[in-house]
This record gives sequence, structure tokens and C-alpha cells, in this order.
Amino acid sequence: MGGGTGMRCHEFKGGTGTSSRIVECEAGIYTVGVLVQANHGKRDELKIAGAPVGRNIVGHEQVIDHLSPKPGEGSIIVVVATDAPLMPWQLKKLCKRVPLGIGNLGGGCQNGSGDIFVAFSTANDNAFTYTKTTVEMMADEMIDPFYTAVVQGVEEAILNAMFAAESMVGRNNNFVSTIPKDQVQEILRKYNLLVK
Repeated sequence: MGGGTGMRCHEFKGGTGTSSRIVECEAGIYTVGVLVQANHGKRDELKIAGAPVGRNIVGHEQVIDHLSPKPGEGSIIVVVATDAPLMPWQLKKLCKRVPLGIGNLGGGCQNGSGDIFVAFSTANDNAFTYTKTTVEMMADEMIDPFYTAVVQGVEEAILNAMFAAESMVGRNNNFVSTIPKDQVQEILRKYNLLVK
């Protein structure tokens, strides 16, 4: 829970979150997994399913001292893993889709300490060799569904980090609240984005 005492995401308690997607394509069925370390974003910019959730939450403010970074500063680390046979340039293109997932939630608009995105494939376990080898690869034209999986996976992993985290009191009585789940549900109902 949290992945570090200083992790704040959209000014609520953040930290480590994960998610995954199954991708079915002509080449087969593959998995895309995402891990985030979420420490970014301003509260008033938080959106869930397009609804302005952050602006509508009442209370649950941070209590931080004058030495703390200004709201929204920080960074996010994202690791994308897949068992699809993707080559390095294709994995780089997956990394370029990560900001879309961050942006869907309203993040990515601050000049923090920098963001780190990395992707890897577990396919072709025989690729490392000192002699000649043969590897399997997927055509670029087949990887669109993997882009979608990355965007959705990043978005869900950030939300999972926020909703799994717990409120905490840190150094100098700094306080960071968990996101109030009951208020989020009411806001999503207000915008007809949640049934019952």
C-alpha cells in the first residue's frame, strides 16, 4: 500500500499500482501488464471517465509543511511488460502511449522531477546468445491493440494505486488523505457514469 511515504497522486495518497489486459489478435493471445509508481498530478485536474472528480471532492485536503513540493510536482514511473514478441523499437512505441493513460486522468501538466517509462517483452528467451539465433517478431501493423492495452492499463494502474492507498501522517505531521471512495462514487453517479 502506497509504495513510499512521500507518494502523492493528484494530491491524494499514491504509490504503487498494477493492472493488465489480455490482447487477442491474429498472431495469438497475449498479456500486457502495467506497473506504476504514482507520485504526480494536481487534485483539481483529476478526471475519472471524463468526470471532473478532483474539483468536486469536498474536504480531505493535504496538510503539508513549507518544505514540501508544490501541489502536483513529482513524477511517475511506469513499467510495461508483455509476452508478445515485440522488438525494441515496438516497445519504444508502447512507451510513447503511456502519457495518454496519464492524461486521461488529468495528469502530466506539471514540471516535476521527470517521468520514466520502460517496456519489455518476455518473448524470445533465446534472443541473447553469442552465436547466431532466430527470433520471432510481430509486424508493426498488428500492434494497434497493444497501444490500447497500454493506455487503458496505465489509467487503471494509477487508479488502483490511489484506491488501494491509505491515509497517512508523515514527518512534521504532514497528512495525506486517501481518495474518498464514497464521494467518487457519488460524483460518478451524478455524471451517469456509475450504475447504482
